[in-house]
Amino acid sequence: MKLSLKTPLALAAAFLIAAPIAAHAVPVTFFGEDMGMGEGTRLPSHPNADNARNAFLANLIGVGTETFESFADGATAPLALNFPGAGTATLNGSGYVETVPAGTNGFGRYPISGDKYWETGSNFSIAFNAPIAAFGFYGVDIGDFNGQVTLQLQNGGVTNLVIPNTVNGAGGSVLYFGFYDTAQQYTGLTFGNTAGGTDFFGFDDMTIGSLEQVAPVPEPASLLLLGSGLAGAAGFIRRKRQA
Repeated sequence: MKLSLKTPLALAAAFLIAAPIAAHAVPVTFFGEDMGMGEGTRLPSHPNADNARNAFLANLIGVGTETFESFADGATAPLALNFPGAGTATLNGSGYVETVPAGTNGFGRYPISGDKYWETGSNFSIAFNAPIAAFGFYGVDIGDFNGQVTLQLQNGGVTNLVIPNTVNGAGGSVLYFGFYDTAQQYTGLTFGNTAGGTDFFGFDDMTIGSLEQVAPVPEPASLLLLGSGLAGAAGFIRRKRQA
C-alpha cells in the first residue's frame, strides 16, 4: 500500500485544530514588576515590566496606546483618550495629568514614555467607544504605602481582577499588567485603590485592542504536541513503507 506524506500530516494537523490542548482560563493575564529604589529615584530600566508588556503585545495585532503626551499639565477628568488604530475612550474620576521630564515628582512617580502620566490617589474609570478584548498599562510607585491596585471590568456583568503588586516595598517601583479575553468583550473598566487617599499611583502607556486584534500565540505545550504528532505521522509513514 502506498501512502501520501500529506495524508497523515493533514489528519494530525486537523486533529490538533479541532481538539484544543486545553481550554484557557479567561481573561489571560500578564504581569511583571521591578522593585523601586526610593521615592527620589527613577528606575533606569524595568526589564520585568517590559517583558510582561512584550509578552502581552505578542498576542495582539495593530493595537493602540495612550501615552498622555497630548494633554496639558494638570488636566483633569473627563479626558478624551485616544488609542490610535484601536479606538477612543473617556476617562472619568479622580486624578490629573502630571509632567515630570526627569527624575521623579519627589514622591516616587514618573512617566514611562515621554514626560507625562496619569496621577491619582483614588478610583477612576474608562468607558470605551467600542467594546475591547485586551487592555494593558504601566503602573508606577504602586504599593509603597500599603495600596493594591484592582481592576473591575464591565460588560453588563462585572469581572474583578487583582493585580499582585508588592505591598510596602520601596517607592518608585514599576509594574506592567495586561489581559486579553477571547470569550468576552468589555465596554468599560474601573481602577481601584485599596489604600485610597494614602497611596498614590502613576499610570502610563495604556493599550487597548479589539477582539479582531487579539491573535493568541500558541503555547509551548501545543507546539510540543504538534511536533510529537508530526513525528508520529512520519514514523507511521516509514513503517508503512517498510512493510
